[in-house]
Amino acid sequence: MKKTILTGIRPTGPLHLGHLFGAVGNWVKLQKDYETFIEIADVQALTDNFNDPEKVHDNVLGIAKDLLSIGIDPNEVHLFIQSTIPEIAELTVYYSNLVTMARLYRNPTVKTEIAQKKALFGNDGESVTYGFVGYPVSQAADITAFEADLVPVGEDQLPLIEQTKEIIRKFNHIYGETLKEPEHLLSETPRIKGLDGNEKMGKSLGNALYLVDDDETITKKIQNAMTDPDKIHKDDPANPEKCMVYYYHKLVNKKNLEIVCEECQKGHRGCVNCKRELILHMQEFLEPIRKKRAYYDNHPEEVEAILKEGNKVAKQKAETVMKQVKEHMKIDYIK
Repeated sequence: MKKTILTGIRPTGPLHLGHLFGAVGNWVKLQKDYETFIEIADVQALTDNFNDPEKVHDNVLGIAKDLLSIGIDPNEVHLFIQSTIPEIAELTVYYSNLVTMARLYRNPTVKTEIAQKKALFGNDGESVTYGFVGYPVSQAADITAFEADLVPVGEDQLPLIEQTKEIIRKFNHIYGETLKEPEHLLSETPRIKGLDGNEKMGKSLGNALYLVDDDETITKKIQNAMTDPDKIHKDDPANPEKCMVYYYHKLVNKKNLEIVCEECQKGHRGCVNCKRELILHMQEFLEPIRKKRAYYDNHPEEVEAILKEGNKVAKQKAETVMKQVKEHMKIDYIK
């Protein structure tokens, strides 16, 4: 039997190159070898977008279209929407009794994100909600609802997996062996940098190349990409490792990468021409994805049918787990 993978993505905006190279591309490679559940985590997205429900709502179908356009195969993957599986919310409530607030605040991932929120909204911490602090508990519910063997994560998400394991061990200790303990599947791809050189590509940072960007948008963004700040004149030698244009050449232009690097180092390549070349390669790379996305834009009924089927399979799986949970917790009163 195939092992089970559970992974997910928040519907807060269209997918960008960071998603493709950092996570989703890996899911495409894994999908034939594992029973894969991919969750569009709309409930989790609401933890810090609760006052903007339209943003989450409007991005659910868009995320599904992006995933399908990249290569997620609905014949191999159960693609579903988190809020359609009430068992996840129910498990979250049960698990919330097994973890203290102090432990949640010690989670390195949570600490980092709370610090970011306080920097944006002030140091009083009033903007940090219970739902936001407690989202690792919800993630534990996601993972256990589908008896995941493996969870693909980046290094920054490892504390969340450890917290899930703690919850599972405590549950099993109290109520008997019920829940399966997962292992992490660490991505080999590092986090993709933004056009501005930031270590993270993100919508809020304004430094992302989206998979649905048209040719004009791609051109404008790459023209503004950061280059080696020490290169003053066109014919000055430069360090390609300081240049985001070369960084993206490495992602989408494998054909003449050595030439690009050598010409840059010797001062035989101007930044304007280098950007023009990257624009062509980027457009060529994204074109098949954009064509598939256009197809799904014109056939939304197919996307909805895929999600309905994914929701159905996911709910059946979660119901089976919930039956065991209630039995072991002795809250299955009427059979």
